[in-house]
Amino acid sequence: MNVYTGKQLADILQQEDADINLRTVRYYTQIGMLPPLELVGNKRVYTERHLESLRAILTLSKSGESLADIQMKLSALTAEEVASIGARLRFYQPEHILQHETLVINEDVMLTVSPQITPQLKSEMIEAVTRLLKGENKQ
Repeated sequence: MNVYTGKQLADILQQEDADINLRTVRYYTQIGMLPPLELVGNKRVYTERHLESLRAILTLSKSGESLADIQMKLSALTAEEVASIGARLRFYQPEHILQHETLVINEDVMLTVSPQITPQLKSEMIEAVTRLLKGENKQ
């Protein structure tokens, strides 16, 4: 089991998202957004589970959710589901966004597509999402 200090955890996450620091890690711990710290010997430490939870918190906050909503959502999920959400953090990283094209469907929906997507497929995707948003569920 990998164990981390708060500083080590913040350093790892800062490589993925510059918006996090040790103070933020401690704050999320203090308000109960993270699972309780593990006890190793006589020290409280963070584990991979905490790292995955922090990635999930960052992902959900970047998608516009409030901390209260994030806390409720994460408390109802399994560790695997939390890890799955955290794995999406890379989609919010600037270099990922810059390598892809973002298509604005309406003020609430945007699609980010890879440059490998053909113009035909891109057009079909836009049409399908537009139909779904209008409530037309044609296939």
